Amino acid sequence: MKKILIIKNIHQSGIDLLKKRDDYNFEIIEDLKIENLKKKLADCDAISLRTFNFNQNLIEASKKLKIISRHGVGYDNVDTNSLKKKGITLAITANANADSVSEHVFFMMLNISRGIGIYDQTVKSGNFLNRSKLPLSRELWNKKILIMGFGRIGKNLIKKCKGFDMEVYVYDPYVKEEVIKNFGGIKIDDLYDCIKLMDYVSVHMPLNDKTKNLINIKVFNLMKKTSIIVNTSRGGIINEIDLNNALNKNIIFGAGLDVFEKEPPDSSNPLLTNKKAFLSPHSATYTNECVERMGKETIQNIIDFFDGKLNKSMIVNL
Repeated sequence: MKKILIIKNIHQSGIDLLKKRDDYNFEIIEDLKIENLKKKLADCDAISLRTFNFNQNLIEASKKLKIISRHGVGYDNVDTNSLKKKGITLAITANANADSVSEHVFFMMLNISRGIGIYDQTVKSGNFLNRSKLPLSRELWNKKILIMGFGRIGKNLIKKCKGFDMEVYVYDPYVKEEVIKNFGGIKIDDLYDCIKLMDYVSVHMPLNDKTKNLINIKVFNLMKKTSIIVNTSRGGIINEIDLNNALNKNIIFGAGLDVFEKEPPDSSNPLLTNKKAFLSPHSATYTNECVERMGKETIQNIIDFFDGKLNKSMIVNL
């Protein structure tokens, strides 16, 4: 009998997968005090993990742990070095969130470009006839967009961009030109040369030593004054202080952030009061459909692991 710990609840569809099996016991953990977790972890075989920070201390306490299944695709909340040392598998919900996140990118680009909030406020405040006094908005049609990172979300996003007749460029050193070309994109090798020409930039990269603060004031100074940048991947890739300065000095037009270097961001973070920044609380995957898919996939990864048929595309190469 395998013991599964579900650290913070997931969609009922995932729970139902476990209920159908008589070879699993599971427990949903909402009390995240360290001492309570250590007791529960001592004899568990698998963990479903959302955003809680699973550090070396907790991994060491997990004597029987064979697999951590992330409810999502990012794993910067897991001590991967400790997992590797103990031979513990790390799985992600690789297929669940691409549609939701790529839609969120368009939600942000359209809000910033078309001034949706301004229009809504104008009508509701009784100023309908003042529409000619509003600043002109801008179209996405025929604009140039740079997709930074061409994994599942990037590949999903390019399809939506093509629906708007956008000219799509892709920066990803690990993806062959032929693959990008087959999706209708143009591979670029020099980020700094390409970004000068872009109207939109959408970030879809993991946070690591190479990508931390990759988008900084040097990059912003190269961008068009009318450009818009969106980050739905991980905070820390865009330097937030530099971004705030770039917005205030009209170096770029606007920014959409679903992720932050510190979450939740400090109340002193200047982006919280910057009218050129359109923000959401790391919620690009918070749709009914995506939450259900992630719940199912998180648990299915655990079941497939113990059944010896976990798809390699779900496994993080540690």
